[in-house]
Amino acid sequence: MSADPTVTRPASETDRPAAAADWSTTPERANKVALQVICWIALTMGRRAARLVLHPVTLYFLLFSPAPRRHIKRYLFRVIGPNAGWGDGYKLLHAFASTVLDRVYFLRGRMDLFDVRVVGKEPVESEALAGRGAFLLGAHVGSFEALGACKGLSPDSPKLRPAMLMFPDNARQINAMLDAISLPELRPHVIALGRPHSMLELRDWLDTGGMAGLLADRTLPGQVEQAGQRGNSIELPFLGQPALFNDGPFRLAALLRRRVFFMAGLYVGGARYDVLFEPLADFSERIRDPAERERAIREAVEAYVMRLEALCRKYPYNWFNFHDFWLEDSR
Repeated sequence: MSADPTVTRPASETDRPAAAADWSTTPERANKVALQVICWIALTMGRRAARLVLHPVTLYFLLFSPAPRRHIKRYLFRVIGPNAGWGDGYKLLHAFASTVLDRVYFLRGRMDLFDVRVVGKEPVESEALAGRGAFLLGAHVGSFEALGACKGLSPDSPKLRPAMLMFPDNARQINAMLDAISLPELRPHVIALGRPHSMLELRDWLDTGGMAGLLADRTLPGQVEQAGQRGNSIELPFLGQPALFNDGPFRLAALLRRRVFFMAGLYVGGARYDVLFEPLADFSERIRDPAERERAIREAVEAYVMRLEALCRKYPYNWFNFHDFWLEDSR
């Protein structure tokens, strides 16, 4: 690892992003029968009964998933401190299981089961009303489906239409299951990255006032090159240790001249979610000077990382990256 914590590297010039992308090739541990049983319990017996099932599921993964447990321990030591123990690991995994379960209800339109509080959505609504669309950059924090709470909060609110930009080959079982149970009008719209038509589909979606949601806290080789735009891996301090982040989402925003907002659907516990939106960058005006454009992109990445770190420290049991994020296994 470079001694300089703010090094910028083209993705093609380092093999470290390849290591960072191990999450994309890790076999799914989800069992299809278990998923079917949990979904059946959720839909027939209700959320309270289904949440009882989460305890043995959480305990199973805590005991029998050594690699994720190792990575969780490293994260918790950095975000909480050396006193973090098994109880903290259990809380983190239980929060993750809770958000997966709640996806069932969000995708069935059961917002009445939750206490969702939304902060900062007015600037995002303005972009939707103007028909410009915007990028909503999140992380593997809380629940993206909690964004459903932003629909119809008042008669004057525009309907936010988020589409997820994602690599659909990972977690196929759980995504197929959730697609099967969601109501047609609530089924998430997915724009698949890595396809020849990805950029055109994304541009058309934004031009109709749609929002492009992307979880930007994982690095994947060729992620943005495959979408039609070059991306660099930037090494920045994160929770006291240098980590790699990809600037590709911000390059896409600059290319398509859109505003960028940070988003998070934070699981607070019980039935409570806090949905947050914060402005990160404004690329709506063309930046002709290449040096100025690079500076603006880098500043946007740095702002994203700082906001993510602040959220992790405030909500330590909401960050669900259970892989070798800091690339410590490869040292």
